[in-house]
Amino acid sequence: MSERLEKRELTLGFVALLDCAPLVIAQELGFFEQEGLQVSLSRESSWANVRDKVSYGLLDGAHMLAGMPIAATLGLGAPALPMLTALSLNLGGNAITLSEQLCQRLLQTDPNALQQPVTTSRVLAQVIAEARATAKKPMRFGMVFPVSSHHYLLRYWLRSGGIDPDRDVNIVVVPPAQMVSHLEAGIIQGYCVGEPWNTLAVAEGLGRLLMTSHAIWNNHPEKVFAVTRQWAERHPQTHQALLRSLLKACRWLDSTENRLAAVHILEKGRYVNTPAEILRAGLTGRWPTGSEPITTSQAADDVLVFHRYAANFPWRSHALWFMAQMAACRQIEPDLDFSALAAQVYRPDLYRQAARTLGVVCPAVDSKVEGEHRTGWHCQNASLTLGADRFLDDARFDPAAVRDYIQCQHVPLSRPTQHGEQPL
Repeated sequence: MSERLEKRELTLGFVALLDCAPLVIAQELGFFEQEGLQVSLSRESSWANVRDKVSYGLLDGAHMLAGMPIAATLGLGAPALPMLTALSLNLGGNAITLSEQLCQRLLQTDPNALQQPVTTSRVLAQVIAEARATAKKPMRFGMVFPVSSHHYLLRYWLRSGGIDPDRDVNIVVVPPAQMVSHLEAGIIQGYCVGEPWNTLAVAEGLGRLLMTSHAIWNNHPEKVFAVTRQWAERHPQTHQALLRSLLKACRWLDSTENRLAAVHILEKGRYVNTPAEILRAGLTGRWPTGSEPITTSQAADDVLVFHRYAANFPWRSHALWFMAQMAACRQIEPDLDFSALAAQVYRPDLYRQAARTLGVVCPAVDSKVEGEHRTGWHCQNASLTLGADRFLDDARFDPAAVRDYIQCQHVPLSRPTQHGEQPL
């Protein structure tokens, strides 16, 4: 099979987060080599670096935020360059952490403020209102990139308590590895980021892990493996070899025993470069909060999923959800042909080709309604179990009714996009 590869020597990019694990494991356990590939991994400092290096051909492909291939194709924040993804690397894995100082203010307002996510956002709304009344500067919250799940889920949680993310607070971009230092310096009062940067803040006594992103949207899409469309068209066999390698790594990471072994690989300086005990908490789903144990509603076993629940399938409904959030944030025009764009960027057809070679069961459909399931459920037949997909507010996202969803966010379907509102 490797004799047909168009290119064997590849450079792939990643950001130092727990969910870069599939790329690292594929390299360290020889899954790339099994497919005839010689891969070098390049650790990047920010998501903008990843995007730009893939665009300029300095990287063949990369670990990316699930919304990035869409944004790159549309030209948000950089010249338009069509990208695609045929593999989701994981579901979930993020959390919201608040500074210890802010947590104390919330507890002074309501001793039960940190018990449930919606309760916290409502109490936070009171604290924000009091601050506004005394002419204090708006609180600042960090997220990793404007088209990230971190940004959209942070906004989702804030809105659940009646907080207007555009008016009541400032949401700013902070590279993942700088979140803890920004929190310590008081530049931001909280953030949404992936591991290990939540657990590290707790370990250093700087903040409390309020909730995992699983509590906002169960098993939400998070990272993907992406390449430019031109690269995929020029290297179809190499692309398939990469997909197979990464699928093997994701499947390997499903085992708790294997995850514990992965800790000692990821802690190395060239990868995540974080103490093993910090990484272990994130990989096993037992994240310390800084106060009370993670509540059962946060489903510790499912806070970071690499393979089960068809986690690697690039659902077009996920792409459509991201586009709906972009429209709601006024990052894109709300009257785009969303379905056509999703079909260009998210490629389940290419995933199925790789998965079937490995005997991995694939969904027969490309989209599904999101938010309908509070527990695991069977898709097609009993051989394929998908995870819960409940939203914090029990909302429902129908990929066949994206425009209706956008209108419910009070975004008019005909208006100029305010490009300056969410700089990329």
